[in-house]
Amino acid sequence: MSGDRYNIHSQLEHLQSKYIGTGHADTTKYEWLTNQHRDSLASYLGHYDILSYYAIAENEAKARIRFNIMEKMLQPSGSPPEKPEE
Repeated sequence: MSGDRYNIHSQLEHLQSKYIGTGHADTTKYEWLTNQHRDSLASYLGHYDILSYYAIAENEAKARIRFNIMEKMLQPSGSPPEKPEE
């Protein structure tokens, strides 16, 4: 029983080290939200049809939409909150 618990815990740690978006115990709300937004924006860039839809909806060139999305990926949730003094 305890061996299973250790195995699951080690698998979770491996998953969290391999994929940043899965988070960990010390992940803040801001970091989690930023990861979610970046994943969404990357998906929009990766799917040609969605990118075309945005270009038509905004009456812009696909290259301009791609550029705007790439810029949003820098700080998708705004600037990070200030950390409290310890």
